[in-house]
Amino acid sequence: MLKGMSKLMPIKLPDLGKLMIVRYPDPILKKVCDPVEVFGPELTALASKMLAMMHAGEGIGLAGPQVGLPLRLFVCNATGEPDDDLAFVNPQFTELTGAAEKEEGCLSFPGVTVTKRRATHAVINAVDTDGKPFQKIGMDLIARVWQHESDHLDGRLISDNMSATDKIANRRALKQLEADYKAARPT
Repeated sequence: MLKGMSKLMPIKLPDLGKLMIVRYPDPILKKVCDPVEVFGPELTALASKMLAMMHAGEGIGLAGPQVGLPLRLFVCNATGEPDDDLAFVNPQFTELTGAAEKEEGCLSFPGVTVTKRRATHAVINAVDTDGKPFQKIGMDLIARVWQHESDHLDGRLISDNMSATDKIANRRALKQLEADYKAARPT
């Protein structure tokens, strides 16, 4: 168990009603996230809100920095079935094996898809929003989702290390996201 995993104290979070999905090139997306050290109802409420936002955006994963919170937390659901909603706090891979290239998108990069090579089998340890440790084993799509969301927690984005083909294919969408970000910032 990681240090601080058993704490059950209130955590002060921003107004959950004001959370929005952060889009590229917001600098928070490049920040390495801090471990979650406080667990309980507020963290559960945050994970529930993130799942609702993920579903509303028709995504299959969403990480803390994608809602403006540099916390080591992500939610996912690769099937769309309500019972498959999952929250991972302070996740760590213990095994990544196999490899496959597949196209990925991201809620923080609307209109952008990138071919990424990822492990096809993953074993991940994490804790839930109450601080209870668990382990999951995933194959193919769910393993890919876990890796994608874990990349967000380490400040890695799908735009990092894009192939020349992906750069050309996504050039217009990335420039538009950059222009939208600049236009939304006060001067």
